Parts: sequence; structure tokens; C-alpha cells
Amino acid sequence: MNMLTVLLVILGGGLALLIFNHDSGQIFGLGNDDFGRLVQLSALVVLLSAGVLAGRRGKAGEVLRNIAVWLLIALALVAGYLYRTDLHQFAARITAGLIPGSPVVMTTSEGGEEVVIYRGRSGHFQAQVTVDGQTVPMLVDTGASAVVLAYDDAARLGLDPQNLSYSVRVQTANGEARAAPVRLETLAVGPIRRTNVRALVTEDGRLSESLLGMSFLSTLGSLQIQTDQLRLRD
Repeated sequence: MNMLTVLLVILGGGLALLIFNHDSGQIFGLGNDDFGRLVQLSALVVLLSAGVLAGRRGKAGEVLRNIAVWLLIALALVAGYLYRTDLHQFAARITAGLIPGSPVVMTTSEGGEEVVIYRGRSGHFQAQVTVDGQTVPMLVDTGASAVVLAYDDAARLGLDPQNLSYSVRVQTANGEARAAPVRLETLAVGPIRRTNVRALVTEDGRLSESLLGMSFLSTLGSLQIQTDQLRLRD
């Protein structure tokens, strides 16, 4: 086994352990940060050893250049791990910009999960919600007592809105309207999933966008708005 193979095994194995055991906080009795530094130091030792051995067979300039290249590779890999949270957040912002309302799963400082939704260009929080297996864009509305489906969304979900009983009076942005009570088998925002969710379907033309209301939001562990982020925890 040559020095290059040893270096790759150390870096690859070390990074794999850090990724898969990140939530546990420890690897072989060492904290993740300490283990990361050990991987970095071991890689540097192998790299320098390879340079010394190669110096016996090649020109000094070429040896130094090879050492510098591998040193940069090792530092880049270690920096990628140390700044993984910042990179994850950057990727999340790119995803949210390309697909407005797409829920992004983040790891909290306590090791748990939370779903982050970024504020849209309209200034509101719109979420891509999975309802009975289909994606429905919904406006997050803490003022709505229930999940409220627009007529067209209800038709797309197969709820047959033409034959529903519109017996509930609701207040919408377009004034007072009537709505029909229904039950949704499943409703999910990212990994947060609920079953048998109470919802309403509005009359045709009374609501332009479905609302993610309190019949779902009230079941969450927490809901926080931080500047342009809406953070949901199960």
C-alpha cells in the first residue's frame, strides 16, 4: 500500500465516521471536533512522510509542489467538515430560491431536526405541503383555525368539491364565504407528518391559495419566525 492510498484511506474513513456518527457527538471516545483534528494531523503526517520519501527519488521543487497540492486537498476536506453547517445553510437558501416554499430540514444545536421555510418574494411564508401524496402550495396562516383548501386544490386532490356541503361560514380576504368541512388522510411538511387532519374547502372562486392553518400548526412542538425564516419543530 503506497502513501497516497494510506492518505486517502485516512481522509475518507475519518470523514465517513464524522458524517455517520455526527449525532452521537463522539467517535472512539473522542469528541467529533477532537477526532476531526486527529484525522487532520494523521493526514498531514502521512503527507509529509510521502514527501520526504519522494525527495529521495525526485527533484526538490517537484516534491515541494506535490506536498503543497496534497496539503491544500487535506485542508479543503477538513474545512468542508468544520464549516458543514454553513455550507448546508447556503445550499438551503439556493434551494429555497429556486423552489419557493420548499421545506429544508436542518439539524439543531441539540442534535434534533427542524424544518425551515424561507420567506417568499411576496413577504409571506409559503410552504410546499404534501397532502394525500400530492404537493399543494399553501400560505402559512396562524390566523386560520384550520387548514383551508382552495376549490381547485380540493378538486385536484379528488375531494369532489361539487358535492360537498358548504355549511361553515368563514372570513377570507375576499369577504365572507362558505366552506365545507373535510378530513385529510395525511398532511406533511418535510418530515413532519400528521394524519386525519381537519380541513375546510372554500366555495369556487373565493380563495386563490390554500392556507396552512392551526389544525396542523397547533400540533407542532414549536413554531418560530426569525427574520426571513419560519422554523417548525415536531
